[in-house]
Amino acid sequence: MNTAVISKNRLSIKSQTLYAFIAVIAAVAVPQIFHAIGYLSSAGTAAGEIFLPMHLPIILVGLLAGQYAGAAAGILAPLASFAFTTAAFGAAMPAKIMLPFMCAELLGYGLCAGLLSKTKMPMAAKVLLTQIGGRALRFGTVAVAIFAFDSPVALTSVWTATTKGLAGIVLQLVLIPLVMYRIENGKSNEQ
Repeated sequence: MNTAVISKNRLSIKSQTLYAFIAVIAAVAVPQIFHAIGYLSSAGTAAGEIFLPMHLPIILVGLLAGQYAGAAAGILAPLASFAFTTAAFGAAMPAKIMLPFMCAELLGYGLCAGLLSKTKMPMAAKVLLTQIGGRALRFGTVAVAIFAFDSPVALTSVWTATTKGLAGIVLQLVLIPLVMYRIENGKSNEQ
């Protein structure tokens, strides 16, 4: 394969940075909509925990811009959300105790999605493997926190978050392949 073809398929660092920046903004803004709906319906943060809106832009940026943009957005989104919600509302989302685990999980989503972006497999399989990779990284981070730092967070918290977020997991498995199909179709129509 010649270098012209390789460089044509790669995004510039500027483009990857822009994609990551947009993903971080979306990963902070979209959950706020879900939390607002939750508060209006007296469900609190449950809507965010069920539909996992922060995950969508991170997985998408990994698939669109690669593993570096995906990993960067994945680690920065929870930090930005924490800073924004603390400053704006006085209540951090994610909670301080969960922040490192969310950073690890979303880093895993962005990294895995980026690594799988160029593989030849159905998009739903890429999303499923990405979901497994992100949850596995979260599980590993929780295990290290418990055994090395005596963290009060339980290993079962990963399972609880997974079962609580089943609707969001299914939404990702359906919505992300549709969005990617639309984007890829749009690109092929432009050429």
